[in-house]
Amino acid sequence: MAHAPLPLAPRKFLETARTDAWWLQPAVTFLVLATFVVYSTWAAFQGNHYTFGPYLSPFYSPELFGDSPHAWFGPKPGWWPGIMPFSPALLILWAPGGFRFTCYYYRGSYYKAMWADPINCSVGEPRSSYLGERFFPLVFQNIHRYFLYIAIPFLFVLAYDLYGAFWFTDASGHTAFGMGVGTVILTANLILLSSYTFGCHSFRHLIGGILDRLSDRPLRKKAYDCASCLNGYHERIAWASLVMVGFSDVYIRLCSMGVWTDWRLF
Repeated sequence: MAHAPLPLAPRKFLETARTDAWWLQPAVTFLVLATFVVYSTWAAFQGNHYTFGPYLSPFYSPELFGDSPHAWFGPKPGWWPGIMPFSPALLILWAPGGFRFTCYYYRGSYYKAMWADPINCSVGEPRSSYLGERFFPLVFQNIHRYFLYIAIPFLFVLAYDLYGAFWFTDASGHTAFGMGVGTVILTANLILLSSYTFGCHSFRHLIGGILDRLSDRPLRKKAYDCASCLNGYHERIAWASLVMVGFSDVYIRLCSMGVWTDWRLF
């Protein structure tokens, strides 16, 4: 016997029959992402305390123009508008920021936590329609693959900065190889950022997913398998790398301000 489907009444915003703590995950996600966005924005506009000894904050790398010894092209350029605050981070932070903002995993996270779209399964949304990523403004999310091309060179710059973080200059001007706590932090930061980037869905597609038969390309098959392995932990690595890159700036900033001491390991 055929039965006519019963129409489901639309739920009001946050209305749900769920009895579990469904709100906990989006609430924690909102708190962590909001904290990172607020702090990174504040840190980017400071323009100071972003370097300490051989360390350079990843928020400011590469330092194209600036007052520290890490600057590639010298101090603030003359063409910079006088009415705008200057910070070396404002020249480059849009690139790694755009890579994360358009990330496939982060979209699902902040769509739920920030936009409540949807806030969780079987929970009422604040809107009754969804246009998807084919329309403005979400259509811009589809440029993630292009941000990948920009993000990869940043890893080589961070690797160069990490090499420099192993060389310390004493009061007499003598430079020697060594390692401090900051070196360990910057090493962990590079490992996590590299794992996050090379485990990206777009990178996985780029190196092998675009091919119909990977078995004919053994080298690319190996690279694809490695990227797939990282991709399986993409969520965990995404959060760990987010926390670590923020902590790296905090550590260098507080050492520069004299709040923390960078202990030399050898």
